[in-house]
Amino acid sequence: MSAQRDAWGETLVEIAGVDQRVVVVDGDLANSTKADLFAAAHPERFVEIGIAEQNMVGVAFGMSTLGYRPWLSSFAVFLTHRALDQVRMLVSQTRANVKIAGSYSGLLNGSSGKTHQDIEDLAIMRAMPGMTVLAPADEHEMRAATRWAAEHDGPVYLRIARDAVDPVFGASDVLDPTSPTVIVEGHELTIVSTGVQTSRCVQAVELLRERGLDPRLVHVPMLKPVDGPALLDLVGSGPIVTVEEHSIIGGLGSLVSELVAESGRGGPVLRIGLDDAWSESGPSGFLLDKYGLSPRRVVERVLRWRS
Repeated sequence: MSAQRDAWGETLVEIAGVDQRVVVVDGDLANSTKADLFAAAHPERFVEIGIAEQNMVGVAFGMSTLGYRPWLSSFAVFLTHRALDQVRMLVSQTRANVKIAGSYSGLLNGSSGKTHQDIEDLAIMRAMPGMTVLAPADEHEMRAATRWAAEHDGPVYLRIARDAVDPVFGASDVLDPTSPTVIVEGHELTIVSTGVQTSRCVQAVELLRERGLDPRLVHVPMLKPVDGPALLDLVGSGPIVTVEEHSIIGGLGSLVSELVAESGRGGPVLRIGLDDAWSESGPSGFLLDKYGLSPRRVVERVLRWRS
């Protein structure tokens, strides 16, 4: 079991070995994001900008106009907040071929607290015209998503978690990071998750089965553009629970609710995530419990909702 950031760094090194156009523009966090793996393997294509995220985006945009395929590497919060104007003006509005690797996303970033925790990134990037948004479940899907993003012509935001999670997929699985997929078959209700929260939801499904429920688990790796008809087919007509390590506003819960409301299909929706609240510093287990994202707390919310 390895962390997503390791899988991203290792995969990008492999891609750059056969594609000389791939470069990495870093914001003084390479040892944390694992962009240092790229720097060691391809030092001539690693650009260290320092703590100047807005400038990073400008440099990457300029490189893209010369035919390079630049990757921005920093903490997610710095790329989606501090450099937001540059991402909007230079990358999104021009459809520049720039990939945004947002590491240390969500709650679990090593107890840095709310200044560094990015729980709004999916909402921001979903609203960005022309931006593709990917949130892989584990190390294996991260490798597939990185390869897909490297081949895609246009801007991509790739959400990367700091800590390793129990794998959802196998190393030999053929993965399509563009399509929602059923992780666990079931009936009665459907749990929909994204990113590394899907790994915790696998455990939640097991606990719910011990309590007599038979839920289905659906994973959504690509939040934009989303295959709406396919997702609606997978959730069916019964109750739906969305779970995300993100605000319930603008992320996966909003996405599913929009699809259900516009189509007239599906049942009632319960959104589990941060409920219009800032996060805080603390141990990972404490934070997951407090914000209702640990397997045990997800089970409690579902049972309370169903009672």
